[in-house]
Amino acid sequence: MSPAPELKATLTLPQTAFPMKANLAQNEPLRLTRWTELRLYDELRKASRGRPVYLLHDGPPYANGPIHLGHALNKGLKDFVVKSKTMAGFDSPYVPGYDCHGLPIEIKVDEQLGRKKLEMPVPAVLDACRAYAQQYVDLQTPQFQRIGCFGRWDNPYMTMSRAYEARTLEAFYGFLEKGFVYRGLKPVYWCIHDRTALAEAEVEYEMHTSPSIFVRYRLTSPPAALDPALAGREVYTIIWTTTPWTLPASMAVAFHPDFEYVALAASGYPKAAVKPTDPVYIVAAELAPSVVAACQLGSVEELARFKGTKLERATFKHPFLERSILGVLATYVTADTGTGAVHTAPSHGADDFYTGQRYDLDQTCPVDASGHLEVDHDAWPLATLPPFEGKTVWAANPIILAMLEEQRALMGSSDLEHSYPHCWRCHNPIIFRATEQWFISLETPIKREDGSETTFRQLSIEEIDRVVWDPAWGKERITNMIATRPDWCISRQRIWGVPIAVFVCEECQNPILDPALNRKIVDLFEREGVEAWHTTDVAALLPAGARCSHCGGTDFRKETDILDVWFDSGTSWLAVCESDPDLKSDYAAFQKHTEVGGKRAECLYLEGGDQHRGWFHSSLLTSVALRGRAPYSHVATAGWTLDEQGRAMSKSLGNGVDPVDIAERLGGEIVRLWVASIDFREDMAASENLMQRCAELYRKLRNTFRFLLGNLHGFDPAQHRVAEADLLPLDRYMLARTRDLAEKILGRYEAFEFHRIYHAVNEFAIVDLSSFYLDVLKDRMYTFAPTSVARRSAQTVLWQITEALVRLVAPILSFTADEVWEYLPKVEGREASVHLALFPQPEEIVSEEPAKLLEEWKQIFTVRDSALQLLEAERQAKRIGKGLEAQLKITVSGDLLALLKRHEGGLKEILNVSKVTVIEGPEMVIAALAASGSKCARCWNFMPEVSNYGIWQNVCTRCQSALREMGIDPPPSEVAS
Repeated sequence: MSPAPELKATLTLPQTAFPMKANLAQNEPLRLTRWTELRLYDELRKASRGRPVYLLHDGPPYANGPIHLGHALNKGLKDFVVKSKTMAGFDSPYVPGYDCHGLPIEIKVDEQLGRKKLEMPVPAVLDACRAYAQQYVDLQTPQFQRIGCFGRWDNPYMTMSRAYEARTLEAFYGFLEKGFVYRGLKPVYWCIHDRTALAEAEVEYEMHTSPSIFVRYRLTSPPAALDPALAGREVYTIIWTTTPWTLPASMAVAFHPDFEYVALAASGYPKAAVKPTDPVYIVAAELAPSVVAACQLGSVEELARFKGTKLERATFKHPFLERSILGVLATYVTADTGTGAVHTAPSHGADDFYTGQRYDLDQTCPVDASGHLEVDHDAWPLATLPPFEGKTVWAANPIILAMLEEQRALMGSSDLEHSYPHCWRCHNPIIFRATEQWFISLETPIKREDGSETTFRQLSIEEIDRVVWDPAWGKERITNMIATRPDWCISRQRIWGVPIAVFVCEECQNPILDPALNRKIVDLFEREGVEAWHTTDVAALLPAGARCSHCGGTDFRKETDILDVWFDSGTSWLAVCESDPDLKSDYAAFQKHTEVGGKRAECLYLEGGDQHRGWFHSSLLTSVALRGRAPYSHVATAGWTLDEQGRAMSKSLGNGVDPVDIAERLGGEIVRLWVASIDFREDMAASENLMQRCAELYRKLRNTFRFLLGNLHGFDPAQHRVAEADLLPLDRYMLARTRDLAEKILGRYEAFEFHRIYHAVNEFAIVDLSSFYLDVLKDRMYTFAPTSVARRSAQTVLWQITEALVRLVAPILSFTADEVWEYLPKVEGREASVHLALFPQPEEIVSEEPAKLLEEWKQIFTVRDSALQLLEAERQAKRIGKGLEAQLKITVSGDLLALLKRHEGGLKEILNVSKVTVIEGPEMVIAALAASGSKCARCWNFMPEVSNYGIWQNVCTRCQSALREMGIDPPPSEVAS
C-alpha cells in the first residue's frame, strides 16, 4: 500500500521544455547553423516572389577592420527593416556590401610592403590591396551573421569585384560622354600626408592651433589717387591671415567694394601725438578699433575715408618678395574679423582662385604634392635660397614669421585655436592647393523627364523633394549641400581604385571621346579587372591610326589618376541594384513605379547622418546624371554611438563597447535589443551597464514567453480552441488589448520607430501580462479542470497572444522568437521558422475593433486601482494577509453600475479576492471585509461550502467538481500500490 497523493499534486501547473536560462552565447551559434541548414534566406526569397517590392540597398562598410558598435547599430537597424518588411508581406531582399577601394587600405599595404613596394609592379601592389580587403570582408561577414543579420552573406557585393569595377568605369564614361566631365586647374582640398586631392565628403573639421598674424603691405601706387590728404605719406594696408605659409603665393589684396575704409595715421604709442611723418594704415572703418588694438598702433588720426572701389588696381609691395601686389575687389571680404583687407593667393583658396581668374593673376602653386614650399625665383632678390625653401607648409610658418619681423612687416601675432579642415582618413590638417584635376560640373545642362532644360545641380535639388527623408531635417541638409557645393573633384593621385581610364593627347591634353573605345575598356575591366589598365600597352587598346579630334595629335598617354571612392560607392545603384541578378528586377520595379496590390515599389538607403555629404550625396548625383532621378525613394539616417557621458567612443578613452564581445558573453540578442531600445535618429549611449540592463530586460521577456508556453501544455488549437463569442470577458479584453498592441507595433515598424516597439512590448509583457493577466489567471489555470471551458478560454487567448507576440518581436528578437516558435502548440502547415511567417493581421487576433471594449475596461481598471489601494491599506493594518482573505463590496451608480454588474462574475478573479459584491449607491464606495466561509486547502479561496474529499480535508465544492472532471476520485486513507 502507498500513501495517498498530496492535494497540491492535483494542480495543473505550467509545464514546458522551453529553458528558463537562455545560454545565448552557446545556443545562438547553433541556431545560426540551423538557419544555414534550412537555407533560410533562400527560402525567404522564394516565399516573397510576387509580393510588393521594398528594397533596402546596403551602404557598404569599409573593409579594413573588425566591426564596431556603429557597424552593429547600422546592420541591426537594416535587419529590423528587412525582416519587418518581409513579415509585412513585401519582397525585401538584402545583399550586403563592402567598400574595398581607397586610401586607408592602400596606406596599410604601403606600411606592410615598406620599400619593397617601390620595386613591385602596380598589379602586384593591387593584389596586395585586394588580399588586405578580402581579409576583413572574411572577418566582418561572420561577425554580422553572429548578431542575427539575414542576407546574402555567401555572395555579398564588393566594390573591388571585377563586375563592380567595370560598372563604375561605365558610369564614369556615361558622365564623360554626356559632357559632365572636364579637366582643369583649380584649388582643391589636398592632404599632404597622403599626397592626394580630397572631395568635400572626405574632409572633417577638428580643432587646430594656427598662427594669427597681421602683416602690412606698403602702397606703391600714388597715395593721392586714393585721397589728396594722403599725398606724400608712407601708406600701408594691413592684412590678417592664419596661414603664413601662403604668403609666398600672395598675388593681391582684396577689398570689399561697398565697405568704407579709413586711412589712419598712427604714432605707434598710446599717448604720443600723431606726426606728419608717421605711417598711414588703410583698414575697414568697421574693424579699425580692433585693428588698432591688435597691432598696437597707438594714437591714431583719421586722414581720409573712402569706398573700397577706390582701392581697385592700387598696387602694393610684397613684404619679402620683389613682387607687385594688386588691389582687387571681392564681395567675400567680411567685416566680422580681420582688417577688411584679404591677402589673396590664387593657388590656395577657392575664392582667391576665382578672383585671380578675374584679374589675370598668376595661379602657379609653389607647394608640391607632399606640402613642400618652392620659392618663385623671379621674385626672390637674393642669391641664396630663402629659409622656407623645401620646408613643409607647417614647418615654414615660424620661418616666415621671422622673415616678416626682420622686414618690419609683422604688425601683430598670436596663436588661434579654431576649427580647421582635416583629412578624414589620416586625420592630419589639410591645405588648399591648385592642381590639374578631373571635375564633374554641377552646372552641366540636363533635361527633365518632360524634356524641359535645367542644370545638373537644379535637377538634383528637385529630385531631393521627391524623396522621403527621415528625420525630415535631412532634406534641408542635403539640399543646402548640393546648392552650395563646388564642382565635384573626382580624381585621386593613388592606385588602389578604379582608374580614370582615358587616353590623353600629349599635344593638347584633351581626352579621346570614343564610346566604342570606352565599351572595349569596360569589357576589359570586366574580364581582367583594373589591373589590365596598368598591364596593357596604349597601342594594344587604341584603334589603329587614332588621332586627337581637337588637334590631330597621334601621341597619347594613359591617365594615371583613379576615381574618388565616393564616385566608386556612389554608383552602387548601377553596379548592384541594376546589375545583380537577384536585385535588378526589384530595382526596375522601383524605377518604373510598379505597384503590386496597391503598394508601390520602394528603395531605402539607411546610413549615418554624415552620409548626406557622402554616400547619399554621391549616389544622388550619379543617378540624377545618368538616369534623371534619385536612386532612392526613402532615406533614413542614424545618430552616433556615444558613451554614457556623451563622449565619442575611442581606444584612448577606453570607453568603447565591442559588439562581438557582447555577443560572445551576453548574446547577439542583447546587442539587437540595445539597438532597438533607443531612437536611432538621435545620438545613442552605450556601455557595459546599459548592455547589462538590456540583458535583465531580456530575461524578463524570456520568462514571460516561458510562462505563456508553460500554460499552453496540453492545448491543441485544432481541438481545444474556444470560439471568440464564447470567450470569458477577461479573455476577450486581453485579445482586444493584444490587437491594439499589434496595430501599434505594425504602425511603428512602418515608421521605423523600433524604440517605441521596444517600450510597448516591454510594457505589455511586464505590466499587462506578468503583473496582471498571467497573475490573475493562476487560479483558473492551476485549479480548474484542464478540459473546462473557462480554462480552455484562457488557453485559447494565451495561445493567440503568444502566436501574435512571437511574430511581432521576431524582427528584433530573432533568435528567441525562432526558439519560442518551436515550442508553440503544433499547427498544420506551420512554417519551419517564425521568419517565414507573416505578421498577424489585427482582425486575426480578434474580429471586433478594440476601442469600445478597451474604453469599458479602462473604467474597470479605475475601480481595480482603487480596490488594490484599499487592500494594500488593509494589509498594512494587518487586518488581512493575502487578497484571498478579503471580500469586497463595491457601491456604484449609473453606467458604471451596469458595467460592473455585467462583469460581476469575473471581478473576484480580476481583483484576486474571494468574493466581490456590486450594489447600487449614490457614489462609488469600496469596502473591504474579511472573507466569509472557510479557506479551501486546494485553491486557497474562502468559500461558503468546504468539506472533505476523501482524506483531503477542506476542499471547496468548486475544486471537488474540478477533481471529478479530472477523473480524480476521493482518495481513501491508503492507496494500493
